Parts: sequence; C-alpha cells; structure tokens
Amino acid sequence: MQANQPQVFLGGLTPQQFMRQYWGKKPLLVRQAFPGFTGPISRQEMFAMAEREDVESKVVECTPKGVWRVRQGPFQRRSLPPVSRPKWTLLLQGVDTHQAVAHELMQQFRFIPDARLDDVLMAWASADGGVGPHYDAYDVFLIQGQGKGRWRIGPVHDFQDLRDDVSLRILKHFDPENEYILEPGDLLYLPPLWGHDGTGAGGECVTYSVGFRTPQRTELAREVTFRMLEDQPDDEVYYTDPSQKATDTPAAIPAALQQYAEKAVRKALASPQVLHRALGEYMSEPKPGVWFEGAILETPIGAVHLAAATRMLYDERHCYINGESYKMSGRDATLMRALANQRCLTAAQVRRASVQARELLQAWRDDGWLYDSE
Repeated sequence: MQANQPQVFLGGLTPQQFMRQYWGKKPLLVRQAFPGFTGPISRQEMFAMAEREDVESKVVECTPKGVWRVRQGPFQRRSLPPVSRPKWTLLLQGVDTHQAVAHELMQQFRFIPDARLDDVLMAWASADGGVGPHYDAYDVFLIQGQGKGRWRIGPVHDFQDLRDDVSLRILKHFDPENEYILEPGDLLYLPPLWGHDGTGAGGECVTYSVGFRTPQRTELAREVTFRMLEDQPDDEVYYTDPSQKATDTPAAIPAALQQYAEKAVRKALASPQVLHRALGEYMSEPKPGVWFEGAILETPIGAVHLAAATRMLYDERHCYINGESYKMSGRDATLMRALANQRCLTAAQVRRASVQARELLQAWRDDGWLYDSE
C-alpha cells in the first residue's frame, strides 16, 4: 500500500494523512469504508469456533438486574445463552489466524508497522449485547459486519473510576459526547484511552475489531532484559574485596558489592545491537496458544507465503520470525525483507536466494511457518 495514495476505507485520506491527523489523537468515523462488507463469517461458524481449544473465547452477559458475568471458553453450543436472549456477547480473539477473511481484513492496516499489529477480535452480540462502557490502552478499528451496532464514545476524565463488582474494566460513570449507529461496512477508529460503549442495535450484530499491541514499559523492559541476559556467556570474573575492613554491622550490604552489581548490569545491557535483537525476538513471538502444523516435504522450495499466524519483522542486521532471529546481509537480507513486507515470495525470488537462505525457507516450511503458494 502506498502511504500517499487515498484510501476509501480511510474516508479518502491517504495513510500518511490519517497517521498525521488521527492516529493516537482523535476518533474517525467512515461510512461505507468497506462497501458491500457484511462479514462473511456466520454466527454458526463463530459458535463452532467457540468450541475449539485453540481459539480464545469469552462470553460477557448482563443480567436483568444489571449484574455482569464473564465466562472463559471453550464453550459447547448448549452452554451458550439462547440467541433470543438480549444483552450477551461472544468474543473470539485472534480470528485472523483461523479465518482467511479476517486475516485479509487485517492486511488493510499494514501501513502501520507490523510490530504494532496485534489481531482481529470478533464480537457477536445479541440485541443490546455489549461489554459495558470502557476504555482500552490501544488503538482500534471497529468494522461493522452483520446487523447494526450502536456506539457511544467520549473522552474519559477519570481512568480509575471503575466498577469494583465485576472483573471487567467497566466505567462507573460515562458521559459520551457522540453516538453513532454503524451499518455493515462502516468503520470507527478510536485512539487509546477513548471511552466507548458498543451494543447491538435492534437485533444481533457482529463487529470486527482490528487491535494493536501497546507493550507496557515495564513489561517491555522485563522481556527484553531477560533475553539479553539469557544470551550473555558466563565469564570467570568474580567479586573480590581485598580492601574490605572488619565491620561491626555485618548485616549491612557493602557499598563495593552494590557498585559491582551495578557495573555488571550496565555491562550486560551495554550493547545496542544485542538490545535490538532481543526486542525483535520478543515482538515477533506469536500470540499465546498459537501452534503450527508442520510437514516434511520432499519437493524443492518454490513460491511461498507466510502462515497467517507467523510474525516476521526485521531491522538493519537481523530478520525475526516467530521469536527467533537470523543475521542477514546482502541479497539474502533483501529477500527476507521482501518476504516480511509482502508476506510472500515468487519462485523467481526464491531462486535468487543463496543455498543457505533456501535451506532456511525449507526449514520454515517444514515447521509450518510458511507454505507453498499455489
């Protein structure tokens, strides 16, 4: 996708204009962003997905007395509430790894770095069903599928003003400033921390939510640091203290030992290249619960495409795929970057790769990380 080419689903804005004017700043409503889109995944298919162990599912229900209940899947069909019962919602996470149409929908938003893309969540709601007024810490594009959805949105003034009687992060008080009825093909973009309350309007409805990763600072530091230290080889440098004096306070930690520990940590984290590699490995890890079906094939590697669940990124020195890193340079680096950006390679591109790169592609095919293109 060209960053300076106007897009219908962005209301005629170019991706560059959208990022500059709306991304992380303010909401955007686009009527008929996807003309003719009604969400081809049926209710029956969604309910069938909710039965699977490899699909993260959840049911949120509001009782007539206003009590919110949350149940985690998988669900047998008989354990779901009746379709005719109002005020309940089925949520399916990571649908893009299970349904090609959801994966293709997510590809529309790859003008935003893949390191930020998370997944597509599908929500089936009965009449007036929803998950209550809340806010998210991430950007989200809401696309209406079947039926109609009512969305009330507005800024949140107190992020700690949450109900304490439910496990959901439902706001106690929510004063929306706008209300929209979304019809099939409509899109609503919401930046982080923007309050919203979506419900089925007049009957059952389906919403596709394209969400984005927002690693928490402490989480990112913990994960990256862990990977950096894990790769550090043990050395033969040990702490010694020949200048230590006799002490009357033996329980006090010596200042020299504290300084030694500080220097050890600084040395371990001193290399930007190691840090960047650890970051790439972390950001390319598949979502929890994702598994790949591998198969050993004897046919030579030709045109290929990445599996829907595969995450592939790169930087100046490495390519990263499903949590692993590979140092790349020259023609092979160009090839791997093309695979990461396009999520596919032609047979001609593969033929120009080195023997080592083709062997790597073969290994990834054996592991189910990529497949032969038809």
